[in-house]
Amino acid sequence: MLLAIDTSTRIAGIALYDETGLHAEQMWRTIDNHTVELLPYVVRACQQQGLQPSALQAVAVATGPGSFTGLRVGLSIAKGLALSLDLPILGVPTLDASAYAHSNQALPVRAVLPAGRGRWCSALYACIEGDWQRCSDYALLDTKALTASLTEPTLICGEISAALRQALIKNAAGLAVVPPPALAQRRTGCLAELAWQRLAKGEHDDLPSLNPIYLQRT
Repeated sequence: MLLAIDTSTRIAGIALYDETGLHAEQMWRTIDNHTVELLPYVVRACQQQGLQPSALQAVAVATGPGSFTGLRVGLSIAKGLALSLDLPILGVPTLDASAYAHSNQALPVRAVLPAGRGRWCSALYACIEGDWQRCSDYALLDTKALTASLTEPTLICGEISAALRQALIKNAAGLAVVPPPALAQRRTGCLAELAWQRLAKGEHDDLPSLNPIYLQRT
């Protein structure tokens, strides 16, 4: 069983996943309280599944971009579990996990998450010759630049605020396809599935050198 952890933003989550698929997924909105809340959610999910720590096969963690403190909390707990239980660790970029839920779309997909002060962390994804892939660098954009980046009909997913939703509808009509909030939100289960795919190929990351992706200086 793989344990996945996402503390990239105030939307936090954990998931349990193995070769049969998703076993548990819990997501919640936190007020910068990841440190206190995360481990009780992990313990509760394992208890619900009758899972002992020794049954874990790997730990996956969202590596950002995202909140400076939030990412550090998630990585610290994931590394602590991997070290103490002698498990492989797998880092998954947060925007990759956001976009993955929409990988069956014919449209290109732009994943976003808030970076504060009217700015957005973002990346573009598409299926090219049957291969789902990221098509741009991770970027830090304000709302105007994000809207201007849309040159063709594109599905927007991730943590989309009401203000951004309105700006997209107003300034990118016909180009921005914005799902309802519950369908746009990233899922920790997607992070877990991406990590499991890597684990199945025998991949993992180096524990000491796995670090967050930051697009701005704190």
